[in-house]
Amino acid sequence: MASTYVYKARDKSGTVRDGEMEGSSQNAVAKALRDKGFTPITVDQKSSSSLQKEIKIPGFSDRIKVKSVAVFSRQFATMINSGLSLLRSLSILADQTESSALAAVILEVKSKVEQGASLSAAMEDHPKAFSRLYVSMVKAGEVGGVLDETLLRLADTIEAQVELRQKIKSAMMYPTAVMGLVVLIVTAMLIFIVPMFESLYADLGGELPLPTKMLLLISTFLTTYWWLAGMMTFGTLFGFRRWIATTNGRARFDAIKLKLPIFGPLVHKTAIARFSHTLSSLTRTGVPILQAMDIVAETAGNAVVARAVKDVQASIKEGESIAGPLVNHSVFPPMVVQMMAVGEETGALDTMLEKVGEFYDKEVEAMVEGLTSLIEPLLIVVLGATVGGMLVALYLPMFNVINLID
Repeated sequence: MASTYVYKARDKSGTVRDGEMEGSSQNAVAKALRDKGFTPITVDQKSSSSLQKEIKIPGFSDRIKVKSVAVFSRQFATMINSGLSLLRSLSILADQTESSALAAVILEVKSKVEQGASLSAAMEDHPKAFSRLYVSMVKAGEVGGVLDETLLRLADTIEAQVELRQKIKSAMMYPTAVMGLVVLIVTAMLIFIVPMFESLYADLGGELPLPTKMLLLISTFLTTYWWLAGMMTFGTLFGFRRWIATTNGRARFDAIKLKLPIFGPLVHKTAIARFSHTLSSLTRTGVPILQAMDIVAETAGNAVVARAVKDVQASIKEGESIAGPLVNHSVFPPMVVQMMAVGEETGALDTMLEKVGEFYDKEVEAMVEGLTSLIEPLLIVVLGATVGGMLVALYLPMFNVINLID
């Protein structure tokens, strides 16, 4: 009985092609490919799992995790340092990576390299997997003949960013869950509990306290015009997303985040840590300073920091130093500016920036631990005050129930 086989083969021009072919066995398919002038590379039977892999969910199945790219970079560096060829390393990495989306990208990169393209040029065609920062550092590593060191540095940089992001997510998980619980409890009370008291107050008559009136008004609106409340919530979220998608909206929102009373310093220090690590990696790898500044601005993650970096880039074009223009931007603390100035004078800018990044990493870690211990009691107070305030508003008329009956 004929089965379907998936093959990869090289044609007479050296181009790698893939496809499917029916045959009685792997040898039969390989022979048929050779008869057509192809050189078989792999011939595998198409299984049910292969069919399942073809079902892709947009936004999920083609998503490549940053952590997977970090693992790929470290393994790639080890293989190159061990003496394996570029193509052989890519072939092994495509087979052993757990991410099917990343495996497909690696195979496409390998195919481009086989056709004569450089590694950085082949990676540039896949921005979802390899950022501009990644491609620029790989290109500099290729030119300098230190690709393995560059890949290791990339792995360190990516892993540090992932770890920092994970710490912040972990710190935000608890308050997010509690705030969701508060919203759920309040909504349930407004929809199911408050209307029961409304009928009781109607029977008693009399003038209700202002907090009770406001609570009843909100409850009536939610139960009667729930569709309007849903549309308003959806419209607000949609409008907010559209607003921050604009250049001015993103700049204002990022500026607001830096001024928040509790989370502002955390956002600020995180942005400085990312700026320092990124610029340090680029300068150490040998990326030209103007191109490095362009990449740092693009990957800053905060429009205020990106605007400051762009100003520095413009000043550098006019012959000024890197640290000098940063004094005009309050987003950069004096310590950062001074250390960068010393780094420029001593020719150790990358080392100084790495020290700054490590310092702010520790600052962020300490802040996250402090915020976790501080937010927990604050959220309990918020939860108690919200639910308690609603109960007090509901029972206020009960304190005057005798007068209402009279």
